[in-house]
Amino acid sequence: MLNGVHWIAGESVSGDRLFHANNPVTGERLEPGFPEATTGQIDAAVAAAVAVHESRVLFPAEARVRLLKAIARNLEEALPRILERGVLETGLPAGRFEAEMGRTCSQLLQFAETVSTGLFREPVMQSADLQREPLPQPDLRRRMIPLGPVAVFGASNFPLAFGVAGGDTASAFAAGCPVIVKGHPAHPGVCELVGEAITSAVEEAGLPSGTFSLIHGESFDVGVGLTAHAGISAVGFTGSQAGGLSLWRIAAQREVPIPVFAEMGSANPVFVLPEAINERGEEIAAGLAASVLLGVGQFCTCPGILILVRDENSEAFKASLSRELFQGPAGTMLHQGIHAGYQKGLQEVAERNGVELVGKGPTSSGSCDAEAGLLAADARRFIDDPVLQAEIFGPSTLLVECDDLEQLLQVASVLEGQLTATIHATENELADHPQLLARLEDRVGRLIFNGFPTGVEVGESMHHGGPWPATTDSRWTSVGMSALERFQRPVCWQGFPESLLPGDLSADSGSGTPFRLDGEWHGRPSS
Repeated sequence: MLNGVHWIAGESVSGDRLFHANNPVTGERLEPGFPEATTGQIDAAVAAAVAVHESRVLFPAEARVRLLKAIARNLEEALPRILERGVLETGLPAGRFEAEMGRTCSQLLQFAETVSTGLFREPVMQSADLQREPLPQPDLRRRMIPLGPVAVFGASNFPLAFGVAGGDTASAFAAGCPVIVKGHPAHPGVCELVGEAITSAVEEAGLPSGTFSLIHGESFDVGVGLTAHAGISAVGFTGSQAGGLSLWRIAAQREVPIPVFAEMGSANPVFVLPEAINERGEEIAAGLAASVLLGVGQFCTCPGILILVRDENSEAFKASLSRELFQGPAGTMLHQGIHAGYQKGLQEVAERNGVELVGKGPTSSGSCDAEAGLLAADARRFIDDPVLQAEIFGPSTLLVECDDLEQLLQVASVLEGQLTATIHATENELADHPQLLARLEDRVGRLIFNGFPTGVEVGESMHHGGPWPATTDSRWTSVGMSALERFQRPVCWQGFPESLLPGDLSADSGSGTPFRLDGEWHGRPSS
């Protein structure tokens, strides 16, 4: 049963100003209503989180491991309730929720394993040399510590994997930070149920209740109040460019600015070179259409731009792509806001000078149903009109037709920052054009060869980020084990006796944390 509550430092908290989720398939208003967080409730959540950080209770790896494992266990047990509500709030099929829950729990357990190895802290120690001339060398020891309370803004398109218990929350916990999540108003029921699971896990792990809070809010004011709060040390965000940049500006204008790690989407260009079209054009067209249509195009890695060279095979490829895109029914988008944004974006680009609307897929009467779209433009128009690079969040793609490979390179050179870029080519063909790889590597966070961008693997080598405006800082990833590094910072201890050092900065502590002492690693597993 849902109660329409916040979870603030272990307590369920109600409120007066309520908003409701709507079923995107039927348009039905869903009960119960959920409260807008007040300034006092935000203050309470942040104060509890600050107290947890200052107590250092999340610094030991064992505490983080217990918490992450308990969350995964509780989420798996809560899946039937989450699935029942989630289907109503999002219109997503039950199978999608089951798969996303598997990813979410696996991610939590992977972070637990990473934390247990101690490799994420990797203290560096430099012994004193009192005989050094002309000045003695002091004893120096550096370790990574948690930043402090992290505000997380969940995404609408992945209610679990990028939601209340998603990658930002999991990586912040793995780094040792207490977390306050601002739930997404399109699926507040899912947020409440996941928040309940995390609240119980905090208690089961023997940690203070301020380790986690969940607040709701439909208005922009709630997000502003949370980001601007002096007790917040960092922000994790997945969503639109407008939303991410707003939070980034608020954080930058604080008396004490804080980092905002915002993943704001991307057009994810796909380059298809002539030999690849000649050898497997229909296969590429089918795979590309499936990638565009996956989840009704509501993936930040949806391939929204396709670049190819106009030749004797390109028209047949274009026809194959149209056929694959338009053969299925319209899909239901997650909520009215996304649906309206898709329709507006598609229309705005279609009306630009030199852009052709090649076609649309079958229509449907549902208020959130969206048909596939295929647009086309000459490369010169694309190069001259930055609007054509804008992400259209939904099931459409823009075909950019080049006169030759030189013009294709010019298109690559004007691309703004992207999460991904994909190249379909033969191995020999791409080897003959290394400059394409060089230009794309400067502009993206992940390069894909003969594949499609919509799958984002959770692992040690994944980088889910990219240059501005795909993210606010291209150095960091929001997916994979390295994501926890966003929420840590280094501190150097100089001249302290062994008795006063934290355990992981003592070479003789037996803490099990790998460390580097005078240039040599100790405690790392042998290769």
